[in-house]
Amino acid sequence: MYRRLPILSRPPGPVVAFLLGAVCLVTSPVPAAGQDLVLLNANVVDVNDGTVLEGVHVLVEGEQIQDLREGEYTPPSDARVVDLQGRFLAPGLMDAHVHVGSSDQAWRALLSGVTTMRSMGTSHFVDVGIRDLQRSGHLQAPEYLAAGYHVRPPAAEDFFFDHPELGHLMEDEIRGEEAVRAMTRAMVSHGVDFVKTNATERAGLPNTDPRKRFYSYAELSAIVQEAGAAEVPVAAHAHGDAGARDAVAAGVRSIEHGTYLSRETLALMRERGTFLVPTIAIVRDLTIPGGDYDNAVLNIRGRHMLPRVQEMARMAHGMGVKIAAATDTGYGPESTTTLAHELLELVEIGMTPLEALRAATLVNAELFGVAGRTGWIGPGLEADLIVLERNPLEDIGVVQDVLMVVSDGEVIVQRGDWPAQRPVSQ
Repeated sequence: MYRRLPILSRPPGPVVAFLLGAVCLVTSPVPAAGQDLVLLNANVVDVNDGTVLEGVHVLVEGEQIQDLREGEYTPPSDARVVDLQGRFLAPGLMDAHVHVGSSDQAWRALLSGVTTMRSMGTSHFVDVGIRDLQRSGHLQAPEYLAAGYHVRPPAAEDFFFDHPELGHLMEDEIRGEEAVRAMTRAMVSHGVDFVKTNATERAGLPNTDPRKRFYSYAELSAIVQEAGAAEVPVAAHAHGDAGARDAVAAGVRSIEHGTYLSRETLALMRERGTFLVPTIAIVRDLTIPGGDYDNAVLNIRGRHMLPRVQEMARMAHGMGVKIAAATDTGYGPESTTTLAHELLELVEIGMTPLEALRAATLVNAELFGVAGRTGWIGPGLEADLIVLERNPLEDIGVVQDVLMVVSDGEVIVQRGDWPAQRPVSQ
C-alpha cells in the first residue's frame, strides 16, 4: 500500500502574508517529445483527504493520468521518464479571476503553475480566441474559461466596435433590463463560459467608489436569467455589501472581491452555495509601489481596504462560505502577484495550507464546472500537475517556486538540476 505521510493541520510557524520575491522567471519550454510520460518516485499530494502518497510512480498516457503505481516498476522503453526523487507532486493550480489578454501573458501564467484559469474580462473577445486556440492545440497556454466584456455601465467603448448593431445602447450606458439583456445575449453569442457583470464600481481606478452600487436587483436578475437561458453562469464583481447582496439574491455563481460584505450577505452566500473570490493579494498590490497598480490614491485606498477584505474573508471562512483562489492579474511583465501569493494570504486569514491548496484546485474545479476531469491527481483525470521541492501542506509558501509544470501530459518547464533517468527505487 502507499505510505501516507502525516500532515500538519496548520503551518509550523508564523506565515508571511506576502512575499514579493520568487516571481516566476520566463523559461524556455522543454521540447515536446510526443511520447507518454512517467514520473517516478513522487510524493503525491492528495487534496481530497489531505495526505501524501509516498514513493508513487505516476503514469501518463497522452493528456490523461493512466495510473498511480507503487513498488517495482519498469517504464516503457519509449516513454519520457523523470525521476522526481521524492519531490512533491500536486495538481496544477487554477486561477479563478484573471485578465489575460495575450499569448505572452498566458505563457507566464502557465510557467507559474497555473494550468486552468477563468477570464473575468478582456477586450475584443481575446479570451475566447485564446481558449479556442489552446483547446485546438495551436497555443501553449492554460485551459482558459472566457467571459468577454464586463456587462456594466458604461460598457467598454471597444464593445461597441465589436457590436456596432448595439450602438443605440451607448447613450443609456447599458442601463435598464432590456439593455443588460441585450449585452448579455451578445456575450453568449460568442460562446463565453461565464458572463461577468459589475454590481458595484471598481476599486482599481482612482476616481471610483468601490462601495457604490451599479445595478439594481431587477437588472442583475435580468442578466442572470438571460445567461441562464444559455446555461451560462454569472460572476459579479462587488466590493460593496448592498450590490453584492442583490447579486447573490439574483442568483450569480460567484462574488468577486467582496471587500465590504456583511455577515448577513455571507450567510446568504452560504445558503445558496455562492462562491467567494476574495483576491486579497491584489488588494495588497494596491498598497505597494509597482505591480499592476502604482497610484497614490489607490495606495491610500488599498491601505484601508486590505484589513477589511482580510476581516471579511476570515469571517466567510469561519461561516463555511466556499472560497476560491484567484489573482485578478493579467500576468503581465509588470505583475508582481501570482496565485501563490493569494494562497499565502488565505493561510494568513485562517485557512490551513490544505484548505488554501483546495481553494486553488478542488474548489475552483467545482466553480468552473470541471470537477469531474481535473482538480486532483488520480487515474482518468487530466495530467495537469506541478512539482514542488517541499510539502505544500506543511509550508504553502513552497508554491512560489514551482520546479516543473505538466499541462495536458506535456512537460512545459523543468527548473533546476535534474539527473538523467534513474532506476526505480527498490
